[in-house]
Amino acid sequence: MRLRTQIDVGNKNKLSATLKSWLPILQTNIEELEEVLSEYSKNNPFVELKSGFCSNMSETIMKKDSSQKLSTPKSTKTNAIESLNFVKKGLYESLSEQICPPLFPTKISQNIAFEIVELISDEGYFEGDIEQIAKKFDVTSEMVKKIRERFAYIEPAGVGAINLRESFLFQLNHIECEDEVYKVVKLIVDDFDNITNYKNEKYYHEALNIIKKFKNPPAIDFFEDDLEVIPDIFVSEIDGVIEVSLNEKYYPTIKIDLNGLQAEHPFIKKKIKEAKDLVDALDMRKATLYKIGLMIVEYQYEFFTGGEIKPMRLIDLADEFGHNPSTISRAISNKYLECNRGIIPIKNFFCIAIDDKDVSNTAIKDFIKKIVSEENKNRPLSDVKMLDMIEEKFSIKLVRRTITKYRKLLNIASSNERKKLYAMV
Repeated sequence: MRLRTQIDVGNKNKLSATLKSWLPILQTNIEELEEVLSEYSKNNPFVELKSGFCSNMSETIMKKDSSQKLSTPKSTKTNAIESLNFVKKGLYESLSEQICPPLFPTKISQNIAFEIVELISDEGYFEGDIEQIAKKFDVTSEMVKKIRERFAYIEPAGVGAINLRESFLFQLNHIECEDEVYKVVKLIVDDFDNITNYKNEKYYHEALNIIKKFKNPPAIDFFEDDLEVIPDIFVSEIDGVIEVSLNEKYYPTIKIDLNGLQAEHPFIKKKIKEAKDLVDALDMRKATLYKIGLMIVEYQYEFFTGGEIKPMRLIDLADEFGHNPSTISRAISNKYLECNRGIIPIKNFFCIAIDDKDVSNTAIKDFIKKIVSEENKNRPLSDVKMLDMIEEKFSIKLVRRTITKYRKLLNIASSNERKKLYAMV
């Protein structure tokens, strides 16, 4: 295989000078690019922006619902805009909307509830400190505890719990079932370590069917769907050639229109220059992201041919563009690359090496996911056992808490919890 370059990324000095003036255009994600460009052009009467995002989104809508006919260009635009405005609410927005009476009747209870929301993880678990919240609002710890327990009655069910057991108990509040079944479910959840002790209970199987419906983690429905992400960079293999290309179809088009005026007046000259600078800035964004794509393929070539991600330093990319690593970090934030292995956040390619060897933390995480997916369901791997397997495979020395940290980041339950979950299937 070989890597085919498609465009000249331009003069490095010109690139650096342009980006210093127009970094926000580089740093914004593709969904917000048009909005940022509009801010730069709103006081320039000679700049016309044509949305690429709306037109392509409308095409997507029509493909998804071919039975819905859009009669005129006007209706196409209207439907596209309405679709863009219909955005799935995030976890924290959804929770905040529920902080109101009658569940949280007073101002102080609402303020404490909002603080609790801020301390809920993306998975939906409460990770705050009750004592610190009580101190912040000058109330008792018992009051904060009771307010947090009211989260048992909001959506998504189970959110705000401190652990799996409490999350299941919260979710039980949202289930309609017979009292006898409810009691068995609660017995099992309260004594999850000894789940098999309740097999002789009359309503054991009914209770187990309810527990199987519980969500873990509780906020799983709010996890981002990779299919909804719009990638900035495509990496594809065609006839043995790896090609890098940009997702330009969502880019707005900038048109400079003098409306028949002569470009002699100082004001007109100034605005024309600003308009041309805006065009250059957009071109530089494209050239920069394209070059980032080329560098990623060069550094991570083995990944795109079926291997693992290798350690890649952000500073190497920053040096190439003559910028501070923090500037490049912001530039690649919230941007994605699509290849035959899926849609991947660009920042995932910049991972640290472990123990000064040519092994990345991403490779370790991938290996953990693999061995857990293949483990014996009757004897799930402990963190210690996974540590032994990782040290043997990669010839590195780690500590158990590192494996525990990676496992939690991957939303993989402990071996004891996995064994209980496997027993329900």
